[in-house]
Amino acid sequence: MRWITRERAMVDRIACPWLIKNFIDPNAEFIFVPAQDVLKKAKELNAIPFDVDNAELTHYFEGNEEYVSFDALIKKYNLKDPALLELAKIVRGADAKIDNAPFESYGLKAIAQGFRIISRDDYENMKLQFPVYDALYAFCRVKINERNKSL
Repeated sequence: MRWITRERAMVDRIACPWLIKNFIDPNAEFIFVPAQDVLKKAKELNAIPFDVDNAELTHYFEGNEEYVSFDALIKKYNLKDPALLELAKIVRGADAKIDNAPFESYGLKAIAQGFRIISRDDYENMKLQFPVYDALYAFCRVKINERNKSL
């Protein structure tokens, strides 16, 4: 399946492709276009838009709490992996204005900004950052396992 989002990706627009490739659609193809073209190109290319206004898979609010596109994907595809839900907190804290963001969120945001600066395009950015998300996911798995042992 094709997936489409805004160009010049940073946190959520790199985290989402990682999530899609690893948990939803291993054969996913990603397209990055200017924000104003996402919905039009999505129709033309039969692609699923994400992290753009007026798309199903984008930021949303529950009460006063903002959730990001990464959360929207988890919710839509009913993903229940506790480590993935822990990772979602880090992504949310790096991409949305929330109270009490995990400490890791601040580092993820800085890393994402740096990779956007040094990458020649969004495809290279994705390739470079996917190992960061692999490592954060592994970190979250260990964190969840340790938390479960202490119960």
